[in-house]
Order: sequence, then C-alpha cells, then structure tokens
Amino acid sequence: MVGKDGIGIPEPIVRMADGTIKQVNMLTGTEVWTVPGRGHRPLGIPVADPQPLSYGDHTTNCAFCSQRYYETPPEKARLVKHRDGTWEQLQDLPADKLFDTTAEFRRIPNLFEIISYQYWNLNYGHTPSESVHRRMAEYLGSESGYDHILRVVRSKLKASGLDEDSVEQVSEDKLLTFAHSFFSGGHDLIVGRRHFVDGAETSMDLAGAGTLTPEEHRHYTSFTIEAMRDLYKLNPQVRYVATFQNWLKPAGASFDHLHKQLVAIDEHSVQTDAENERLHANPAIYQEIFDYATRKTLMLCANEHAVGFVGFGHRFPTVAVWPLGAPKQPWEYSREEVDGVSDILHALHAATGVDVPCNEEWYHRPPDVSSPMRWRILLKWRISTLAGFEGGTRIYLNTIDPWGVRDRMVPRLEELRDAGLIAPMDIGLECKIEKMPAFVQ
Repeated sequence: MVGKDGIGIPEPIVRMADGTIKQVNMLTGTEVWTVPGRGHRPLGIPVADPQPLSYGDHTTNCAFCSQRYYETPPEKARLVKHRDGTWEQLQDLPADKLFDTTAEFRRIPNLFEIISYQYWNLNYGHTPSESVHRRMAEYLGSESGYDHILRVVRSKLKASGLDEDSVEQVSEDKLLTFAHSFFSGGHDLIVGRRHFVDGAETSMDLAGAGTLTPEEHRHYTSFTIEAMRDLYKLNPQVRYVATFQNWLKPAGASFDHLHKQLVAIDEHSVQTDAENERLHANPAIYQEIFDYATRKTLMLCANEHAVGFVGFGHRFPTVAVWPLGAPKQPWEYSREEVDGVSDILHALHAATGVDVPCNEEWYHRPPDVSSPMRWRILLKWRISTLAGFEGGTRIYLNTIDPWGVRDRMVPRLEELRDAGLIAPMDIGLECKIEKMPAFVQ
C-alpha cells in the first residue's frame, strides 16, 4: 500500500488513478481491492418461487420452530414474554413443561457440535459437574424426558448417515451415552421464536435480526452474553468462546431461522493472537481506527453507548459496532451499555435487509489475556464468492467500497428511524465526534 494519512501510519484506504480502491485492515493486515464496475449488482438473494404460507407454517417450518421443541436437545434456558409486557427467564425446564410457554428465545445445545463433548472428555477428562449430573438424571427420570432424549439421539444418528434399521439396532443404553453432550457440551445456540415475520403470507418473509423489535433484540443480545459468560465456566481448559451468527445458507446457516452460536474452544483464535500482537506493538491502534473511520466519513450511526461505522480491509463488505468508553468484557458492561450496543447492531441488521446473507462475528478479550482488547461486533455481507485470484494472491476483491456501503446504509437507516422501526440514534453526518463520549483507549 502507498500513501500516508497524515499521522505517520500507512494510509489504510488508497484510491488509485483508475478508481480502484485498495484497503488494508489495521488489525489483521488483510488487503482488499474494489475494482471499478464490479459493484453495480443487487446485494440480496432473489427468491425465485416464494411459496404461500399456511397458519401452521409459522410454527412448524423447521426443527427450530416453536411447535417442534422435541426435535432439538433439552434446552438450558428460555426467555418468555408475558402478556403484561414483562420478560422472564426459565431455567432447565423438564420435557413435560416445554409447551407450557412459548419461548421468545431459547438456549439449546447444538445437535452437531463443532467441538464435541467427546473432545473435551477424551482430551481433558471433562465430565458433567454434580449439578449437571443431577439435571440429566431428573430429565431422564421422566417418561417424556427419556423419550425426548432417545428421539433426538436417533435423529442425530440418522442425519449422520446411519440407515433406520441400523439405528433401531442400537441399544437404549448406548443411545443414552450421547446424552452427556446435551447437558455438558460446549456448543450452544440462541434460537429466536419466529421463522417468518408475524403475519407473513409467503416464504420470502423470513424473520431476521433486523425484523425483531429493538426491545426483542436487546434481550437477544443480553441472553447471548449471559451464555458466553457461562460457557467459560464449562471447564478450566476453555480459553475462548467464539460467538457468531450465520444468516442464510450462503453465509453457512443450516436453517433460515434466526439463531446465534457459541462455541467453547481450548485455544485463542488466530485472530485474537494476531490482534493482541498488533495491540502490543501499537497501544493506540483502536483509537487510530476509530479516528480514521470518523475522518473518512464512514460513521453510520451512534448513540450514547456505541457507534456503527463501515469497516475497511475485510474480505467482504463489513459494518462494525464498537462500544464507546473503556474496553471491558461483554458481561462487564451495564445493561444500559449493552442495550446501546444492541440498538446499533439491530439498526445495521435492519438496514442491511433480511435478504442479504451475512455473518455476525463477535470479538472480545479472552479472560486469560491482560491486554485491553476491545469487544466489538462485525456484520459481514456474504455477497461474493472467494475464487482463484484471492486464493493465489491473498488479495481479496470486494464488489462495493466503504463509501458505497455508507451510501446504501445511511438513507435506509434514516427511513427506519423515521418509521420507528429502530431505536432513536444519530445517523450519518449527525454522528459528529464532539457529540460522542470520549472514546477511551
């Protein structure tokens, strides 16, 4: 990359004479080019043949839907909204109580773990704690719980490639050994209630993060943070909890049903270690990124506690959410601060649109790291496919440059705010640095 930005560091974004824009990610070193003429294309996935919906489709379309609770492993917790508008969290419901309430959000084990219970058990001797053993015994002690466990295990075996006859030959004692992962595994999902928006008439009307109300999204965010903190207690070998959301199949989603994933792992991520090294080399790096995005008019929206801006140097077009103030762990922020982060994230999802495949990625400081790494969230639009050029050069092509992202997002954010569909916030040129609380390094 060439050029300087006036403060002595290489210019992160350079516009070449022909209009090509080159970007470098200040935290990773990733290089990205936007070539003129490649960005004039729709972002969303066109729906070729939307199907009409019946009333039952809203609650039975996939295994995450609210009338199919018995098709997922026993839940760890759920959030319920009562008629008077209050919210309640219910823990460790027995199987015969699953349909007594309708969950707005459920925390359930992933049936197909990225890092399995067997990994933790065989490599580290991990076994369920006394309280988890008790919970598992109580669940299996009821007829409905016992049947639920066997049903889910058999479904998992069939999905893994065993034919029905082979599954039926597996003894119940053997089937029950799989239950440990449902109660003491390290890969959880936070699943929303809706598959389609309320009142949807066709299959194209999916319920994404941006179709939630700001209040619902606040609970979704805080519930995820609580699960993240809890997974760090799984065993002493957990060094990082990866937290992310895949929306639509091109972004890696198995179901077009809103859910986040949390995965406990026994190593820091490669990104974490690389970022930590850059932070040690340049303690002001977060401030420099923030200042650069502000100076280049890449700010999208802001409230008292967080900002949203266009990221640069990412493999895919990206918008970022950063909390303001001193760096802390997600669970160390106040409820008001978390709500502020959630409102910005919700607004960016709503402005992106439910038809755009995207990955939501959370970054935070591992508990065993002392550096002041910042919690932040990236929303990446999966609107292109990596190909031979990227693989051979490690230079990535984006179809839309940072200002193109800004120009698409700001008008939509203003429309959503005017319609009352997102929380009140400053948007675009209203996001003046002097109006924000100090961004503390």
